[in-house]
Amino acid sequence: STHLGPSGQDAAAGPQQAPAAGVVGDVEKWAEARGGSVYSLKQPLESKLEDQRKRLRLDDNYQAVPTEAPELTAEQKAAIDARLKQEKRKYEGREDAAEQSAMEERAVFHGSSMVDYQGRSWTTPPTDVREEEHECFIPKRWIHTWSGHTKGVAAIRWFPGNGHLLLSAGMDHKVKIWDVFNTRKCVQTYMGHAAAVRDIQFTNDGKRFLTCSYDRYLKLWDTETGQCISAFTNRKLPYCCTFNPDDDKQHVFLAGCSNKHIVQYDTHTGKVEQLYDQHLAAVNTITFVENNARFASTADDKKMLIWEYGIPVPIKHIADPTLHSMPAVTKTPNDQWLLCQNLDNQITTYSAAGRFKHNRKKTFKGHIVAGYACKPDMSPDGNYVMSGDSDGRLWFWDWKSGKVFRKLKCHDQVCIQAIWHPVEPSRVATCSWDGTIKYWD
Repeated sequence: STHLGPSGQDAAAGPQQAPAAGVVGDVEKWAEARGGSVYSLKQPLESKLEDQRKRLRLDDNYQAVPTEAPELTAEQKAAIDARLKQEKRKYEGREDAAEQSAMEERAVFHGSSMVDYQGRSWTTPPTDVREEEHECFIPKRWIHTWSGHTKGVAAIRWFPGNGHLLLSAGMDHKVKIWDVFNTRKCVQTYMGHAAAVRDIQFTNDGKRFLTCSYDRYLKLWDTETGQCISAFTNRKLPYCCTFNPDDDKQHVFLAGCSNKHIVQYDTHTGKVEQLYDQHLAAVNTITFVENNARFASTADDKKMLIWEYGIPVPIKHIADPTLHSMPAVTKTPNDQWLLCQNLDNQITTYSAAGRFKHNRKKTFKGHIVAGYACKPDMSPDGNYVMSGDSDGRLWFWDWKSGKVFRKLKCHDQVCIQAIWHPVEPSRVATCSWDGTIKYWD
């Protein structure tokens, strides 16, 4: 005889061999129900209730069976809560971005050798060019393009002193340094950020520079060797970074962050020394004034705050309902004035000392910058103000009269920054989101 399953069926013969003819299913349950069905039974079967009781861990009187589970410690509870919170955030689509570790840093030197025939480093400034008072002239023609960044260029800086090298921060995550006087080629590329680089800053001697990037890291680099000396992060986006310009405080820098704080780091220890947190929105610029004893900061909250260096309470608020956001601020070469790019398409001027008064006579307009942080600059002799605009034009104004002097069409996309060469009287470098840096004479 074939072996039958619990309901008296097998695969070959099917239900007609069942112990009671025409029953498909569990005969014991059928017997217990006395031939009733789901429709005619008033309450569940005993066996079903029994299963349920066992599953819910109740005793014969349907009381909870006491469990011997250990009591959770505070740490375990906290861990469970944290996990729960994380799961909830994930479910709501607000989970925190994965914590990125600092990226591997490397630098590629593009020149033929790191030293010249006399053994001097490639960063050594040429001796025949010196910074001195000179009259400036407005450039007329385009003389060179430095191209190498695959995406837009966010910022450019001259090598301190006589500007024989040009450092550029790219949205392709790279920082490059270019020769200005001789070959005009890219000398070195620094790679170590996982996102676009937003701001760069040299130390006073140019031996090191700082980069801040959208990967939330600030990195300190050795200009000559390309080695990354250290990386700093407070897990927020740094929007601007600047060293304390005092020669004895070159190990201290400030970073303006997206969480409304200005953070002061010490590069010796890598620790945060001070936190300035009075802004109500992301901080855009930090500018040292009054012999570096104070600094001015601007933010998306449309205010300018003046701080005593090292003291986290602002000594002056410049806020006014008519003000627009000032995403780019430049100090004039004579340290007297702050040129502020306003998002209502004008450059306003504040005195960089004393009362930080708004100088209404010195307002420069005509260009369209709405929405872009185009950084203004001034010629070293103080006669001309210049700024890029959102169409890629470069505008020059006369400082004394405030009139537009010249407009040059420089780039296809927004000309985000223009800097006047510190030594050559009529040379200007411009950078743009079209990925090029151009040199004008």
